[in-house]
Amino acid sequence: MSSTADFSSFRMPRKRVRPLDAWRAIKALINDKEDTSQVFRVIDALGGTAEGKNFIRFASLPTGAAIIQEQRSLLETLSNVDYLKSLPAESLGRHYLAFMQGENLTADGLVEASQDGPDLTALPPGARLFGNRLRDMHDLWHVTTGYGRDGLGELSLLAFTYAQGHNRGIGAIVLFGTRSLSSDHPGMGVWRPVLEGYRLGKKAQWMPAADWEQLLTRPLAEVRQTLGLTPPAHYQATLARISQTV
Repeated sequence: MSSTADFSSFRMPRKRVRPLDAWRAIKALINDKEDTSQVFRVIDALGGTAEGKNFIRFASLPTGAAIIQEQRSLLETLSNVDYLKSLPAESLGRHYLAFMQGENLTADGLVEASQDGPDLTALPPGARLFGNRLRDMHDLWHVTTGYGRDGLGELSLLAFTYAQGHNRGIGAIVLFGTRSLSSDHPGMGVWRPVLEGYRLGKKAQWMPAADWEQLLTRPLAEVRQTLGLTPPAHYQATLARISQTV
């Protein structure tokens, strides 16, 4: 496939919006925050045209076009533990590896859960590559943004993600999830760090098109500067208050 392939006329297949299915998945996710398959079900039910629009944007950028041309697999790179161990101690790659090992996660952990999400099999190879790449970079976003895998961290990161991609399914998870978390922790100001996540996502560089393979080799502090990321101060302060009450 040529790096100059024209995807400007690309459209995701039309899908019926299924709010009832989304609501069932959101309730299941609230009841079991580790059931990440529900996230993909909500995206499938409410995502609409967001992913198609984001793919066209990705393919129109030099980095995106190169990634499509080279048929890169971010998952393969993130699964190569020996390679990540070989990187400098201060690099994003080493921080990512420490995060994954500390959380007992693997790079392919979201692959099975994503089977309940949008069906990518009928899409052009470039669009499938982009969809998989979005899935596989989620934990990289945890590391670069500074959001943990606690409930508040996940919702704040999803608010950041919504600002980057405008997927209505992700927006719905943020709204209902934050409402539930706020009920669990009244008076803790849970909405403030979530809104902060949205604002930080609006200010940052468009991370779906980042050259993550190259960024993995660079110091984490430098990567954050390159991507226009600032520390999520309200998240850190709110999480500390919640931790004191547990």
